[in-house]
Amino acid sequence: MKTIIQKPLLTEKTLNLAGRGYFTFKVSSEASKPEITAEIEKLYKVNVKKIRTITMHGKIRRVGRKMKLSKSSNWKKATVTLAKGQKIEAFEVTGKEE
Repeated sequence: MKTIIQKPLLTEKTLNLAGRGYFTFKVSSEASKPEITAEIEKLYKVNVKKIRTITMHGKIRRVGRKMKLSKSSNWKKATVTLAKGQKIEAFEVTGKEE
């Protein structure tokens, strides 16, 4: 069985979006929107209202002493909108803000 949801993306921007009801995940490149929706509903026990996906292009970096170019793999990002009043605990910010 292939893994569809690889990990939640927890950056400053995605945590801000989570406060407004948008949750962002790194997903399998072959996954379709219905597959992603079903997996998120099963894992987090929430109702997905809308889903948007985008293929993120891999970065080109210089590697080694001779500055050889290397490209990282492309990956897929899914942004999920949940029904009103629902949230995913993985995106909860704990601790005090100062």
